[in-house]
Amino acid sequence: MASTDGLLPPPGPEREAWTDAEALAVTALLNCLLREVAHPHPDPGTFLLPATGHVLRTCGERFPAAPALRTPDGWCPLSLADLLALTAAELRAGTGTANDALLAEILHSRDVTATLLAARRTAAPPADPYLRSEQALVAGHRYHPAPKARGGAGPEEWLRYSPEAHASFALPLLGVPAGILVEEGDTGALDGLGPPPGDGLALLPAHPWQVELLGGLRDGPLRHLGETTVAAAPTSSIRTVYLPGPDLFCKFSLDVRVTNDIRRLWLRDLRRLGVVADLVDGAFDDLPGHVPRPAVLRDRGYRSAELGGDGGEALAVIVRDGLGEHLRPGLTALLAAGISEGFPGNPLDRLDEYGALVWWERYLEHVVPPVLHAYLRHGVVLECHLQNVLIGVDEYGSPGQAVFRDHEGVRIVAERHPRLSGTAVVSGAYGWERLVYCLVTNNLFEIAGAVAVRHPRLRAELWARARAVFAGVGKDYDDPEELRALLSGAHVPAKANLLLRWTDAAGEAMRCVPVPNPLRLFTA
Repeated sequence: MASTDGLLPPPGPEREAWTDAEALAVTALLNCLLREVAHPHPDPGTFLLPATGHVLRTCGERFPAAPALRTPDGWCPLSLADLLALTAAELRAGTGTANDALLAEILHSRDVTATLLAARRTAAPPADPYLRSEQALVAGHRYHPAPKARGGAGPEEWLRYSPEAHASFALPLLGVPAGILVEEGDTGALDGLGPPPGDGLALLPAHPWQVELLGGLRDGPLRHLGETTVAAAPTSSIRTVYLPGPDLFCKFSLDVRVTNDIRRLWLRDLRRLGVVADLVDGAFDDLPGHVPRPAVLRDRGYRSAELGGDGGEALAVIVRDGLGEHLRPGLTALLAAGISEGFPGNPLDRLDEYGALVWWERYLEHVVPPVLHAYLRHGVVLECHLQNVLIGVDEYGSPGQAVFRDHEGVRIVAERHPRLSGTAVVSGAYGWERLVYCLVTNNLFEIAGAVAVRHPRLRAELWARARAVFAGVGKDYDDPEELRALLSGAHVPAKANLLLRWTDAAGEAMRCVPVPNPLRLFTA
């Protein structure tokens, strides 16, 4: 596949994959640049870069493309390399810092995408529509400058584990002596993944890529016990897998940078899983009677082996509930991000205008009120972005249940839980900003965009109905100030992924920029 030196692959399928990947990289960078840095210019479709004074023109709305720079001789089309140079000049002038590493990361992300697209052409997609929705995110995070940046030596290291290439693989099984076993919570489901190890050992599944990154773990106290007989399918997160047979999710440490962060399971997060799980479990016990109760895939606990004083981080695996015990009969779970991005079997593809509007209303009814209830009543901030929300649909594709997952991203409002401390405990203002970003800007904005691209005439009505759902929630809680401000405010927060990466912020850092509030724009 293409390298970052700008040389094109020879004509054929690899060239086509590289061209498609180049277009996706341009769109991702434009999404970030236009949202975080540029100002609207008086001419339609044009934007001012304030620090350098350049004027940029793009085509398209949801996925901008075909950038061009205004010059004395007219509009000059920009390649990805040109757009990178323009972006770097603007950010250097605007921030006073340089970051050549990010520029290389963006090109690397383009090359990873090309490899994934080429592999996807010949890979057989899973028969299960749920897994198809999980493995649909070839473009990755649409508002991240390097959405497919991936650590490791190259495709020979990571391609066979990539969900976008429809990978599946067995999990290595390790026997852990009691003296180095690290364990909290309910991890008994792991014991069924292989025969009893005997000799007082505990059974520990591992991600095969992590085992390779750790040198194979051949010279140490761990015993190699073979591998699972059931293949694991990577979900939208390459480090989280689903085992359909035992109906179990496993989330692993992975010591590589994926998108914006090293994906290790840090002890500070592992040790709070139980507290967060209990709070999330109780967050929906007192829902108003007319609000449909969602399901939560509980992170039950974790198991690991301590290596060299790491406390168990490197080989940690979180045990997460499967779908079967939570999904209502007759429903099929689909990843919200997959619905937004598109995949074979996407329920949005078979709806007329009326059906799409009904689908959207049901999606709102199942997702919005429970998320707001958890915050307003319990001070629990769910990380309800597109990759952490599943929607159960019936045989007609209509939403019938929301399913939330991933306790690692949950935040707790300090004012509501004064006895708790740690990185997960945040101020009410921070928690509300994070919630609005995840729910409105990341989730609803993209799902509405996917509906509107199929039915453009619905655009205003989609947000009018969303506003009605938010306003209805306010009536259940004595019209809270946060909701009033949200419905009347001119802007909602959007995470500034480009600026965060340019300034080399920590992977979990949160910095937002204001974007127009769709809940306010379409008031009656």
